[in-house]
Amino acid sequence: MSQPDAIIIGTGVIGAAIAFEMSKAGWKTLSLDRNAQVGHGSTAGSCAIIRMHYSTFDGTAFAWEGYHYWRDWADYLDLPEGANLAQFRETGCLVMKTEANGMLEKHMRNSSELDCPFEEWSGDKVVERLPVYSLDSFAPARRMDDPEFGQSNGRKMSGGVYWPQAGYVTDPALSAQNLMDAAKQHGAEVRTSAEVTEILTEDGRVSGVKLASGEEIRARVVVNVAGPGSAIINGMAGVLDDMTIKTRPLRQEVVHVPAPEGFDFENDGTIVSDSDIACYCRPEHGNHILVGSEDPECDPHQWCEDDVNYNREFTNQWTTQAMRYAQRVPSLGIPSKTRGVVDLYDASTDWIPIYDKSSLPGFYMACGSSGNQYKNAPIAGKMMAALIAYCEGGADHDAEPLQFELPYIKRTIDVGFYSRKRPINEESSFSVLG
Repeated sequence: MSQPDAIIIGTGVIGAAIAFEMSKAGWKTLSLDRNAQVGHGSTAGSCAIIRMHYSTFDGTAFAWEGYHYWRDWADYLDLPEGANLAQFRETGCLVMKTEANGMLEKHMRNSSELDCPFEEWSGDKVVERLPVYSLDSFAPARRMDDPEFGQSNGRKMSGGVYWPQAGYVTDPALSAQNLMDAAKQHGAEVRTSAEVTEILTEDGRVSGVKLASGEEIRARVVVNVAGPGSAIINGMAGVLDDMTIKTRPLRQEVVHVPAPEGFDFENDGTIVSDSDIACYCRPEHGNHILVGSEDPECDPHQWCEDDVNYNREFTNQWTTQAMRYAQRVPSLGIPSKTRGVVDLYDASTDWIPIYDKSSLPGFYMACGSSGNQYKNAPIAGKMMAALIAYCEGGADHDAEPLQFELPYIKRTIDVGFYSRKRPINEESSFSVLG
């Protein structure tokens, strides 16, 4: 491509979705990634959970909209017959009612208003569906070295709320590759093993990028979707000064453990979010259970200086998460061999992403999305394409934020909700829950 209209930095699931939506809208896009393959950054390590429950109304609307693209994945992509597509498994998602989540009153209110189906489950119903579960309460979450770790607080869990249409995507890296293949059908180009080292400007506007090889590529629009590397790219562009919301790489460990003997968690289990033990889990291939942390106060955040130099080995956090989950599933065996994923989130100040323009004309951001935005990739791509067209058409998004209609659920959202200049959203969980 001699000169693209837009350069997109990053080929994770959101970067690939933006390339797909912009190329469909007629942009000549060039996607760049320093990794050797599309989707092989933090997207590959994603738990790829598709859920609808959020503590904010806007977050719920966005996620409920996002679900429909995964449900209709083949139709959305329109790839040739026989293409190897990522699979969406609709297992449902159970969220345990706790004081920490306000017994899910806000979540149920948001879903009701959006006609998003859910069911209230009693404790008996939880155990009927998940007979390996104990309803003892252990809050607050503790670390293994706490003398009270593993001791019930004497109360019982009252039940939860179940969203039947939630699920997960079996191969998140493949989903990004599907999106990029769909984008290529509309003329998009992609270059891997291409590391951006400089953001070029001219006459007060972005003018392209410089690569580690020394090559310069010109474009009037550059979109930063660099995942855990987003803060470094924003620094290169000199756009940090007016941002009240910043992003940083956050190290995470995810546990893979075999399901308890006698229970087929892969086929009969479900996604569970459980703030009583500060863990979430989902079924995993081979009748395993994948267990992640919901970032309780007792767990130190492992912030990283950059997205290259960090510890890729498991630590005692792995064991802590496995043991926390074993409080809920007493028959869970803790294997001697650690299996799972160590990777980075691109976490924003309030764990709500930035989908926005920047102080540098032509330079856009889809950042801070790790941990809770995988599910929103298709609709985030659509919204970013609309936002870029809106701003490049002369509108001032800071003064008059784009009002964007969510096509499936016919709700209009104020894209200013995702502004880089927003006040910190106190409705956020300030965790992976968003």
